[in-house]
Amino acid sequence: MKKVCIVFRHSPYGTTHTREGIDFALLSASFEQQVSLVFCDEAVLHLLPNQQAELAGSKDYVAVFKAFDLYEIETVLACKASLDALGIDQNELAINAQIVEAATISAALADADEVLVF
Repeated sequence: MKKVCIVFRHSPYGTTHTREGIDFALLSASFEQQVSLVFCDEAVLHLLPNQQAELAGSKDYVAVFKAFDLYEIETVLACKASLDALGIDQNELAINAQIVEAATISAALADADEVLVF
């Protein structure tokens, strides 16, 4: 089984980067690849609940995050430094993500067969 790690770095809305990354993650997982996700920098904002994508002229793809379990995407990491920099507490997140230090993210990247950044 191939291990794929997808790193999200862009803020919600305004670009299609995250939507493309999510689509790729779900597609990869449906082909029985082991998918892990990493949210860092402004991408941790995707993990906040009650977003109103339509106000930004976008579709609400963040709701798809709740389907990660159905696709057996079990490893979802959020960068602690990014959360701290944006003043976000773990209890505020809409999904269950592991809050990790940079060393853990580096280990996840090193363990992957393929790394994609969106």
